[in-house]
Amino acid sequence: MAPVQARSVHLEEAAVEPEMIRRAQGGDPEAVGWLYDRYYLPIYRYFRIRLEDQELAEDLTAEVFVRMLEHLPRYRARGRPFLAWLYTIARNLLTDYYRAQPRTVATPLEDPERAPGGEEDIEQIEAQAQWDCIRRAMQRLTPDQQDVLFHRFLEGRSVEETARLMGKLPNAIKALQHRALAALRRRMEEMGCL
Repeated sequence: MAPVQARSVHLEEAAVEPEMIRRAQGGDPEAVGWLYDRYYLPIYRYFRIRLEDQELAEDLTAEVFVRMLEHLPRYRARGRPFLAWLYTIARNLLTDYYRAQPRTVATPLEDPERAPGGEEDIEQIEAQAQWDCIRRAMQRLTPDQQDVLFHRFLEGRSVEETARLMGKLPNAIKALQHRALAALRRRMEEMGCL
């Protein structure tokens, strides 16, 4: 799809969203399904980048949509995108999860059912170790720093989109991104990853 067409489709979906939210608030299962289909993947990725356990990421994603249904009748846009509201629910769930966990968690570096063999396996193990280090270093950043890195680099959102989702001005996002990258680098150096 050409970029102009993609923007056109995105704008059309954005125009439909308020109607779907209104219908979902009224109990329309088709509208609830539309919201779920549209936002499942971004919410799942939000958790997946922060958690090593795929099943846990799936469970927490499902819980976001359960809470969405519970609180949807009281939802009001207030100038922020619906996705920003879902990210707030996700962030609160993640905070609750981390609070309930012990301080140290072991990180597997490889699939336990596969023993390393060739050069490809070694490269995969090294890549996984680097990714694990990035993930652990990101967990040591502030929630805002984690969110800006997630939106900008993992979701590929523009500064303006990130600003809308986070409820900040674009210049504040640029400054936050700069500080977050510097902090991530420091954490990775402290952990011996760089």
